[in-house]
Amino acid sequence: MAATDFVSRFLVFVCLALLFGFSLAGDPYVSYDFTLSYITASPLGVPQQVIAVNGKFPGPVINATTNYNVDVNVINHLDEPLLLTWPGVQMRRDSWQDGVLGTNCPIPPKWNFTYDFQLKDQIGSYFYSPSLNFQRASGGFGAIIINNRDLVPIPFPKPDGEIIFIIGDWYTQNHTALRSLLDSGKELGMPDGVLINGKGPFKYNSSVPDGIEHETINVDPGKTYRIRVHNVGISTSLNFRIQNHKLLLIETEGRYTSQMNFTDFDVHVGQSYSFLVTMDQNATSDYYIVASARFVNETVWQRVTGVGILHYSNSKGPASGPLPVPATDVYHPWSAMNQPRAIKQNTSAGGARPNPQGSFHYGQINITSTYILRSLPPTEINGKVRATLNGISFVNPSTPMRLADHHKVKGDYKLDFPDRPLDDRHPRLDNSIINATYKGFIQVIFQNNDTKIQSFHMDGYSFYVVGMDFGIWSEDRKGSYNNWDAISRSTVEVYPGAWTAVLVSLDNVGVWNIRVENLDRWYLGQETYMRILNPEENGSTEMDPPPNVLYCGALQNLQKEQHHSSAAKSIPNGPLKLIFSMMIIFLASSWSFC
Repeated sequence: MAATDFVSRFLVFVCLALLFGFSLAGDPYVSYDFTLSYITASPLGVPQQVIAVNGKFPGPVINATTNYNVDVNVINHLDEPLLLTWPGVQMRRDSWQDGVLGTNCPIPPKWNFTYDFQLKDQIGSYFYSPSLNFQRASGGFGAIIINNRDLVPIPFPKPDGEIIFIIGDWYTQNHTALRSLLDSGKELGMPDGVLINGKGPFKYNSSVPDGIEHETINVDPGKTYRIRVHNVGISTSLNFRIQNHKLLLIETEGRYTSQMNFTDFDVHVGQSYSFLVTMDQNATSDYYIVASARFVNETVWQRVTGVGILHYSNSKGPASGPLPVPATDVYHPWSAMNQPRAIKQNTSAGGARPNPQGSFHYGQINITSTYILRSLPPTEINGKVRATLNGISFVNPSTPMRLADHHKVKGDYKLDFPDRPLDDRHPRLDNSIINATYKGFIQVIFQNNDTKIQSFHMDGYSFYVVGMDFGIWSEDRKGSYNNWDAISRSTVEVYPGAWTAVLVSLDNVGVWNIRVENLDRWYLGQETYMRILNPEENGSTEMDPPPNVLYCGALQNLQKEQHHSSAAKSIPNGPLKLIFSMMIIFLASSWSFC
């Protein structure tokens, strides 16, 4: 074979491989380029600056399959630093890709950074969003779908289609104005509305201004659709419902659930759910899709309602009349708590692997440590209003913690976060984190003594939600735990004046963020981290920092300037290995022709 023919064949081979995203050496790759920039939009009828991804608001969907490798080249065209985070995507052995300040240096304006991670042993519905500077309040978010591999059947008939709903409370002020309010010690106040897929409400009555674009979902009669719902909002729990249609719950944040029908469902900030909805109505008219504020004075908060339209292809007219109301009365919170308590895992279904989800008998494992994380209403610390966990309002160190460990930077953070509230200490600012034990099996109690319902999230893990109730948690409450089929997820609601108990198996090495997803409280310091190290680390339980790691803080002198154009993409470690592996295979297969 002539040398030129050899080179030509090899280049064609590599280009086709990269184009179609397959790998002869391992799991496939999918790649995305995300440019985050400001655009002007008027979702509630008022022109404002929003954060778009590739010019879209909300951003594009990341669609992949269990064990796929994903690389996302993020190009920052904002006027401030940026990080994207991926709540619920566990980043196995690789907290370097998590996209929060404790693990990553921010992407400066006009720079890019390529996240490169594997969707190891995961399925389900998630989203991505900015994690810095209150930016999520202006957008930058989008859905993530992780499909089952073909060898693992889904525990329901294949739907006829999929529909994504990204819902959230919304202000007509942008994120910089909102964080200025918080910096001045003020509350944000009632939102201006609720968006459904980046659009405002349908004009269902005279309170809705004219000229607002609303979301319309077109469906065919008799078909069943998988509906994925994500609350990416700032701080408002939302009740989701579709007029005259049942919502069959099937999955939450990567776990298939026991299947139950609901007429409406509460989706708290940061949570994701999947439902099956069958188009079984007679289509005498279109139907309302509603996402409305919950656990507030709903009469006063009437404007905090998103309304879209479900349109059958044989619909006989527009939707009209009053909106459907939730079945559960939030003024009796014990009744409202029955809904999350009813969510159980489908123990006989396979998840990301063929073995049943219930094959991990979490209820039979001895608890090695207990952490009680208590939240209180914001308080003044050093002249500023701050939010706390166990009396500590977290301040991120200038150098990401795992990076500081790797380069032996001393004094960057502390490992003395208290495992329970210390009432004899005054609230303080600190960079104290949890020093957890690798392969421990811990119990975390989220005790919400604030006045608002909150959602708590743990990066790097999912946890079993074994109990929740009103009052103050105590050891004897363990007798009420669900030790058989509790749902496993990564974001859980905690009612005001109540507690939620979760169990976690600490098998993912790294530094992982624990936070409240309510953006106002998170911004004011209601978070910490959990460091989990393998004392016998040999490279098999934690990856090294990626070749394109960004440096800041005490390591700023290690950072090289990016001289390429802002759209240039740094090839991460995974694709380099892919190309090299294909080269070897090609050379071996071509040797006989030379």
